Amino acid sequence: MIYEDKESTKESIKQRAIMEGTVREKRKILIVDDVEMNRIVLEEIIKNMGYEPVLAEDGEEALEKAKECIPQLILTDISMPGMNGYELCSILKKNEKTRNIPVVFISAFDNPQDIVEGFSLGGEDYITKPFIPELVQARVIVHLRLYEAKLELMEMNRRLQVSVSEQLKQMELEKKNILYALANIAAKNSSYKEEHLKRLGKNCGVLAQGMQLSPLFEDKISDTYIDTIELAAPLCDIGNIGIPMEILRKNTDLTEEETAIVKTHAEIGAKLLQDLHVTTDYNDFIKMSIDIAHYHHENWDGSGYPDRLKEDSIPLSAQIVSIIATYCLLTEQNYSREEVLELMKRDSGVKFNPDIFSICCKISRQFC
Repeated sequence: MIYEDKESTKESIKQRAIMEGTVREKRKILIVDDVEMNRIVLEEIIKNMGYEPVLAEDGEEALEKAKECIPQLILTDISMPGMNGYELCSILKKNEKTRNIPVVFISAFDNPQDIVEGFSLGGEDYITKPFIPELVQARVIVHLRLYEAKLELMEMNRRLQVSVSEQLKQMELEKKNILYALANIAAKNSSYKEEHLKRLGKNCGVLAQGMQLSPLFEDKISDTYIDTIELAAPLCDIGNIGIPMEILRKNTDLTEEETAIVKTHAEIGAKLLQDLHVTTDYNDFIKMSIDIAHYHHENWDGSGYPDRLKEDSIPLSAQIVSIIATYCLLTEQNYSREEVLELMKRDSGVKFNPDIFSICCKISRQFC
């Protein structure tokens, strides 16, 4: 073992550590070796560098110490009774809390096969015995620096991801605000009352919640679905932004040509929303909004527009909005709840899904 002139070596190591800027705060170095003398030698080297040595006699103890103190570097012997160094390294690298800690193997042997095996298991380096203090010190400094650089890079990536995520959320929020602004303009152009869109969204959420409790729909409607339809429903007639106001506000019967123009609002709205389709969680909201805008005038018996879809080929969200939109419009014309449901009953199985309408009648007292 090369460990002569102990005092001069200690001073040399300390000075170099200071020059390299490593004596800033105590780093924990886990030393794993079943031979006491080896642990003592490495402990002395690590102390003289200004770091805190943590000692373990075998792999099992090392795993416990690694969990307790989370060291910044692990120096482990390869040949130990019970769990050897390779097995220890393999376990550490599979654990999320310890997998990034650099592992340096120490051994009296320098067989190339041993070195290759160590690297294949995730080890970062290999130090042979007997220990040369300056060499141990240099390796420790290098791997601590690499470890800290890796942590800094991971933190930078995390912050970047958070920053990008926040920017995307902000963009999505701005897009939603624009959509709601357009929907409000379309609603005003159609002479809807000021609270119409809020009631529409709220009541669609209430109906979807009631459907979630039914065996017919419980596997189709999640809590997220309920939240999404409440947000998406107010955009059902956003396509009216492209329909001339004089047609939307006409008090007399529409001509055949004018009726055809009004019906195009479904495709105009869907196209407007499709142009905002993006590859994020925003997709759920946009996709449902597109389905609602495009298909909320389809009828259960296939007599609706624009595609004459029938029964369950009509998206479920559009079926819900079809019922609630009619309910809201009629109640805003000073009909009572009972009168509105009686009027709508005629269209059950014709315009509306009869199962959804049945649930609508049962929970109608919850509508605003």
